[in-house]
Amino acid sequence: MDQILQKSFKKGISYQDYRNLVSTLVEQKKSTGNEQSDDLSNYTSLNNSRMKRLDKTLKISTEKLEKIKQNKHKQTWLLITESWCGDAAQTVPMINKIAEASENIDLKIVLRDENDELMQQFLTNGNKAIPILIGVDKKTNTALNNWGPRPTTAAKLVNDYKKEHGGLDAQFKEDLQKWYNKDKGQDTLEDILNLFF
Repeated sequence: MDQILQKSFKKGISYQDYRNLVSTLVEQKKSTGNEQSDDLSNYTSLNNSRMKRLDKTLKISTEKLEKIKQNKHKQTWLLITESWCGDAAQTVPMINKIAEASENIDLKIVLRDENDELMQQFLTNGNKAIPILIGVDKKTNTALNNWGPRPTTAAKLVNDYKKEHGGLDAQFKEDLQKWYNKDKGQDTLEDILNLFF
């Protein structure tokens, strides 16, 4: 596992580089990932707009900022994502805000399809669900914890809907995005503070 993490760290890019990559792909009508389609490039464009908005509007309360700043544990956060993922667009900007607020957290972003060996270590119910955030201790290079692919409340909404309807339809996906818009990253913030701080 340590070797896989090391390889992934080398490939990892900063949040700003990731945002630049996504913006460039939007101009080219493309997406990240091995597969290319009109749908995926449309999702990428929509997600780029979402992330732009969230980068400007997400807030962390003073009390929670204090908790983040008090963290003395040096960590590298390795985030697995792709540009077309709706859950990622809604959560990655908050993950970045948390990392920016702590001088002891170094955030690196890797793409799922280019890091299959890593992804295989963090499957959700056997699936390559993203985003996945892995907290790694800088001294020991061991994974401390991981989070994803959705904040607790969203995960419960998804699981309940799947139980009742057997899968997720377009209407549910739209409702989930509305939930994210109302939540403003707070559920993600809460989860991550509980897991990594």
